[in-house]
Amino acid sequence: MSQTQHVSLLFFLENRNEKRTQSLHGPSPVTTFGPKACMLQNPHAVMHIQDPASQRLTWNKPPKSVLVIKKIRDASLLQPFKELCIFLTEVKNMIVYVEKKVLEDPAISDDENFGAITKKFCTFREDLDDISNRVDFIICLGGDGTLLYASSLFQESVPPVMAFHLGSLGFLTPFKFDTYQSQVTQIIEGNAAIVLRSRLKVRVLKENWEKKARVDEKGIILTNGDIESSRKALQYQVLNEVVVDRGPSSYLSNVDLFLDGHLITTVQGDGVIVSTPTGSTAYAVAAGASMIHPNVPAIMITPICPHSLSFRPIVVPAGVELKIMLSCDARNTAWVSFDGRKRQEICHGDSITITTSCFPVPSICFRDPVNDWFESLAQCLHWNVRKKQNYLSSEDEEF
Repeated sequence: MSQTQHVSLLFFLENRNEKRTQSLHGPSPVTTFGPKACMLQNPHAVMHIQDPASQRLTWNKPPKSVLVIKKIRDASLLQPFKELCIFLTEVKNMIVYVEKKVLEDPAISDDENFGAITKKFCTFREDLDDISNRVDFIICLGGDGTLLYASSLFQESVPPVMAFHLGSLGFLTPFKFDTYQSQVTQIIEGNAAIVLRSRLKVRVLKENWEKKARVDEKGIILTNGDIESSRKALQYQVLNEVVVDRGPSSYLSNVDLFLDGHLITTVQGDGVIVSTPTGSTAYAVAAGASMIHPNVPAIMITPICPHSLSFRPIVVPAGVELKIMLSCDARNTAWVSFDGRKRQEICHGDSITITTSCFPVPSICFRDPVNDWFESLAQCLHWNVRKKQNYLSSEDEEF
């Protein structure tokens, strides 16, 4: 089977919601990103595991549209946002997409000089307008949250994302805004380094219980009725992590964790984190997990304050399917969130199915995937920062 046929098969299975053939390897990631971007193919590559440094972005056609995501209610981003939008529309002749609520900021809507530029924008509303086939690439202004938000807007193929560090941490935002014009120009010209950040495909199946009252011909209620159930399915694409926790309850969280249909353990504690390699440096690392480079095909399972001395975080292959359910003897419900959003209650009978998605987020690198990652570890998390040990001279050795 050719690679194209393999990807087409994965698309078919994703759309049909059928159970994927079990494999320890994750699904082959789609290598087309939005309408015009794709990954540059390396004809000399003979290994299935590609060298991260060889992952390059190229364009099938010159990009014409760009989505600009700005952190809401941050006055420090107003001037960079305006400068970037003027540059994209006036100098680069790009079609600029901006979320409608961004333009409702009085600091933008009341600016008469900027008003002529905003009239050229294409606007959209989250969860109401589909822009998946309109945007060629994305520019984020803010912190890591802007990249997570960009991911949430695209439930299938994601356009390439260029993230500028204008927030607090900036682990996922490698670009500095000082030289944005030359950097954006270089991306538009193509052939930039990218890292494919895998996402989790999450399906939440909720059991809805309803009482059906029995009514006679005159409309009089005869009994309270029988309880009937119906199932409601929700799907999400998650870049960082799925967090299942005990919510406001004072009891331990008590959830069963299945891997490929087999019960592997019961989590008793504050909860559990299921994260991507990208998410391993977020909530998971704060809970004691290891940090995984985003090119590693894996899923990390990290307990939150487990009531056990031997429950350590584990890494499982990207191709497995995880399932989380409330234990039958759980004293309380649980709560789940996806990249910190869409928080909802999980009751008895509900289930959360998690596996690796074939729609990654193509994140544009400042240099390359390896150097950018270690630079972020050093600058943002101060990884292995320690005072250097003094040199031992020959005189010291005598003592």
